Amino acid sequence: MARRSLPTAAALTVGTALLLTACGGGGDDSSDKIEGAGGGSDKPSASASASADADRPDVSVPKDLDLVFDFSKPSNPKHAAALADAENYIRALDHGIAKQDPDDPAYKFYSGDPQPTQYAKSQIEAWVKDGWTVTGRDRYSRATTKDVGGGKRVLVTFCRNQSEFFSKKVKTGKVNRTEESLNSYQRFNLLMAPSKDSSSVWRAHQIVVKGKVEECKA
Repeated sequence: MARRSLPTAAALTVGTALLLTACGGGGDDSSDKIEGAGGGSDKPSASASASADADRPDVSVPKDLDLVFDFSKPSNPKHAAALADAENYIRALDHGIAKQDPDDPAYKFYSGDPQPTQYAKSQIEAWVKDGWTVTGRDRYSRATTKDVGGGKRVLVTFCRNQSEFFSKKVKTGKVNRTEESLNSYQRFNLLMAPSKDSSSVWRAHQIVVKGKVEECKA
């Protein structure tokens, strides 16, 4: 195994239909219907926000893994926060693989529902079971953000280029490499919502990954 690709959309059945429905419609159109999009309207206190920020987990990755997020920061503060924590969800996943810990707290912090929690856990478990960790360069680009669910949530979409992202044997350090192909390119959709504890912390509530995306080739 040279590079373990994340599952494609076909393998992600939980919540997929709802998330893809959210991709349809216009920017702030309140007609978008997403289960659970209503949420609570109460704003968190300043102390709760500060506490949540202070408690953010470590999402660092090894020096031989270069996570590249080639994104422009949205002018909308809400969208910028959602995009930043969508990045942190991805970082947390790789952090868990590097730590070889399927129960790593980082991805749980950035997951707001069972589906993205289970997605990250299953990914980490698969790497750990086979004795692999991550290395190389994992590049994400072409990010877009969009209000859904009446503006209470943000749909974050971006491309992934994993042509230089490889697996490495934990015990021997041997890196397995593969050639670039259409399998190297994926599209991610993450449905993000603010935490109940802090509006500055956003969590993934649904994730859909589509493989072999021609449009995501550089």
